[in-house]
Amino acid sequence: MIHKKSTRCQYDLLMEHISMTKPLSRAYSRYSLEAIALLGQMIRAGRIERKITISEIASRMGVSRALIERIEKGDPGCGVGTVFEAAAIIGIPLFDSDPHSERDKIRLAVHRSSVGEVLRLLPKMARKSGRTIKDDF
Repeated sequence: MIHKKSTRCQYDLLMEHISMTKPLSRAYSRYSLEAIALLGQMIRAGRIERKITISEIASRMGVSRALIERIEKGDPGCGVGTVFEAAAIIGIPLFDSDPHSERDKIRLAVHRSSVGEVLRLLPKMARKSGRTIKDDF
């Protein structure tokens, strides 16, 4: 009897673990996949034009060579911060700005500040209305 109870607990733990694990694959929109692939290609082209090896950029960023290769192949599972840092190091302009230009850094900060102002005016969370609108005439 103890064995059955023990097996049942192990089963429950296994099922709980399976339900909490990350899905094996995520669905990404075609637009997102194209944008990620484009940014990866731009990073690769910029790196090669500047004669920077994968090992050099990986060392500079403190990541593995494999991660740089994944970024350049357009893997959507790479962290956005890591991808943006690779783009900044290579000199790929993000948000229509040059990462090495002081003027563009200021413009990016101003834009961020204006978006911050909008966020301060909006509610802290998005909530759906409890009312249903009857629009069938």
